[in-house]
Amino acid sequence: DNNAPFLHLPPAEQAPTKSGLIDIPGAQLFYWDTGGTGAPIVLMHPASGSAMIWAYQQPVFAKAGYRVIAYSRRGYAKSSAFDKANPGSGSEDLAAFAKALNLPRFHLVSSAAGGSISMDFALSYPEKLLSLTISSNSAGVRDGAIFKAAEQSKPKGWDQMPVDFRELGPSYRAVNAQGTKLWLDLEHHALTGTDYRQVPTHRVSDASLKSVKVPTLLIAGAA
Repeated sequence: DNNAPFLHLPPAEQAPTKSGLIDIPGAQLFYWDTGGTGAPIVLMHPASGSAMIWAYQQPVFAKAGYRVIAYSRRGYAKSSAFDKANPGSGSEDLAAFAKALNLPRFHLVSSAAGGSISMDFALSYPEKLLSLTISSNSAGVRDGAIFKAAEQSKPKGWDQMPVDFRELGPSYRAVNAQGTKLWLDLEHHALTGTDYRQVPTHRVSDASLKSVKVPTLLIAGAA
């Protein structure tokens, strides 16, 4: 069905935003912000994305009354290049970013690799979160049964497979060439260097998850 909603490209009409660079210790982060008085939602992108990937989500959250914010982490589109000598911490960067925007508390919605940073942040700053949603990530767990299950679910050679093969379903690639091309274009422009992994503050384990004190925690589609 060529009229199925998932086949459509992101809506052209986005909520108005302001955008720019935020200074944090050791870097500048590109961001956009719809503003407003609603509860803020910060969108945390995956390793294959940047602040530019949220065209489907932005207008929906804005219409629902939220203040919607996204930023590119170090080494990603329009933010400071990754400095291997001064990598910083993704969770501490988020804390500095939230402070710069005067966000005392906010909802945090994250995808894939962004989920690891979000859980790291939740362990350090639970009081700053109204809720935490993690999609397509096992909450950054690196020990225990959850980590083992996630590793065993990957087929041999998974990390060497093309990124679109790993992250886009075969049916989507087959029926939506235009959407696949758009995704690949966003992914191509997302990463500005290869040394882009930041070291987490916490080593998350099964036991760590039991200690998370966030009002609402949702982990969906973890692999």
